[in-house]
Amino acid sequence: MVSMAQPFMDVESCRSYIDELYSPDPQKCLDAIICLKNSVIGSNRQKGSVIAQGVVTKLMQLLQEPGLPSEIRIQSAVTLGSLAKGTENHVKQLIDFGVTPLLFNCILSSSDPKLKDVCLRCACSIFSHPNAPFELVNSDKHIIAHLLALAMGTVSNQICVTTILGASCKYYEHQILMCEQGTIYTLAALLCSQHYSVIMPTLNCLANLAYENSRVCAIIATASFGGKSIPDFLVGLMARDRPSDMQLSSAKCLTYIHRAGAIAAEDPKILYKTLPCLVVLCKKDRPCEERIVAAETIAYLTEVNTDLQRLASISNQLIPTLASMVQSQAETNNNNNNVHQDPRLINGMKQAAFRAFASLGANDEDIRKRIIETERLMDEVVVSLDDSDDKVRMSAVRCLHSLSRSVQQLRTTFLDHSVWKPLMGLLHGAADEVLSVASSTLCNLLLEFSPAKEPILESGAVELLCHLTHRPDPALRLNGIWALMNMAFQAEQKIKTQILHTLGTEQIFRLLSDPEVNVLMKTLGLLRNLLSTKPHIDHIMSLHGIQIMQ
Repeated sequence: MVSMAQPFMDVESCRSYIDELYSPDPQKCLDAIICLKNSVIGSNRQKGSVIAQGVVTKLMQLLQEPGLPSEIRIQSAVTLGSLAKGTENHVKQLIDFGVTPLLFNCILSSSDPKLKDVCLRCACSIFSHPNAPFELVNSDKHIIAHLLALAMGTVSNQICVTTILGASCKYYEHQILMCEQGTIYTLAALLCSQHYSVIMPTLNCLANLAYENSRVCAIIATASFGGKSIPDFLVGLMARDRPSDMQLSSAKCLTYIHRAGAIAAEDPKILYKTLPCLVVLCKKDRPCEERIVAAETIAYLTEVNTDLQRLASISNQLIPTLASMVQSQAETNNNNNNVHQDPRLINGMKQAAFRAFASLGANDEDIRKRIIETERLMDEVVVSLDDSDDKVRMSAVRCLHSLSRSVQQLRTTFLDHSVWKPLMGLLHGAADEVLSVASSTLCNLLLEFSPAKEPILESGAVELLCHLTHRPDPALRLNGIWALMNMAFQAEQKIKTQILHTLGTEQIFRLLSDPEVNVLMKTLGLLRNLLSTKPHIDHIMSLHGIQIMQ
């Protein structure tokens, strides 16, 4: 007869180990900690069970007791570190218990290098999760300074420190604080590392430091180590013989430095290194996750610079490559044949591609034409306006807004695809961010030469736009009155009367007193368009003359 295998640690034995944690005998206590540690390694179920039984508090007590043998404290920290490698919920519970401040206290005050090391690794595991208490690192500049000193030590220390600092750099004030403590120069030194596991968190930390911070980026652009500047290090890390995720992270860093104004768009590092690298990383043979980040980075890199938009649009078949990301459900990906079964990846690729198209088509009519004429692309944009994923829907609206700046396409493609129908649907009950971009797109569709103007009017646009002028968000008020102004331009008398009747003279005068100058100017433009001919003036004055004269 074959006996059934027993789990390593059943409820009774678990209870006995936990009881031994409270033993006054140091050896029994140490043995219990080691048994507990071994039981939770590789088992999230066991981790959850141990946390639920209140063991974390006891381990914390043992860790912070300086009079105990160092091995007890070290093994307590190792066990907490194992628990920190569990699920997000496990990590959140550890944070709620107050494990992180205790770890940093040991890191800062202990004279035992091994205890420092295991506490640092435990903290690194916690800071690898989104719930990490990043405010703790930024609450005291001495913590940052001490971590930077540790980064000059072992490879393990370097990985942990860059991971912790990268995760803690969330806001402008964090970037400045870390910069003032010399973080940039430490990162410059770590970029020379021969270890992939050191370089990757270093690049992530550098990117978080640089993002939208011109002051920090000005220092990054000139900082050097061993006579070589950080931008030059980054160019080297984008070499084709480097791992593709390393190339991508380096390109992202240079993109952020450029967008913050520290490196010009004409710089060869941007024109001939960063942009081509990102374009290649969008190709079909790359992992989906990398394609997503590469396309999003291209969108950010090219967002405001016409020359970069033009160069990107003719680089290595970028437009068809991005289109293949939008149509990913119909494609085969060489690195992940299960992409079609993962909605997260499908939606991520659509979102990233639409964002890139929005940036590429922001200023150049020829680029917009080539994007719009890409096979099946406009169908995908229109369908995505009704997508259940908020981010996909938002990126599709942004793409449509960018493409709607094309006069020729407003007269042809946009009418052929009836883009106004899903757009009008979006304007009912959408979040303010979506509503802002959708209503801005509607402004373009209501220009006098747009064939979509008439069907939009018939679908109740006047009431919807008048409602927007009452919104507290100035961007929505502006789009509402701007669209009404476009609608009234050279319009028939009945349309002008409908606008004035629906909007009301009281609201018009409120808009003329609006604190936003642009709202005031578009309201004046609306009045000009409403009163553009003498018959229309006479008709409107006969209906609303008393209110206007008052």
